[in-house]
Amino acid sequence: MPDHVHMMLRIPPKYVVSEAAGFIEGMSAIYLARVYWERKRNFEGQSFWTRGYFVSTVGRDEKMVRAYIRY
Repeated sequence: MPDHVHMMLRIPPKYVVSEAAGFIEGMSAIYLARVYWERKRNFEGQSFWTRGYFVSTVGRDEKMVRAYIRY
């Protein structure tokens, strides 16, 4: 996708990655709809995020990954 977002998150092991991603996608889509589209309710039929996401673990390369996301 030409317009996409990179994020580095720390998710405790007790949370499922797919649920954390869904929560972030859902809350940010609702926020954007309220702020920019002035919608208060009824978000059905709208989609902001594309389907799918990529998840990987970060170990010794954390500094490199942070620099990639930042720049």
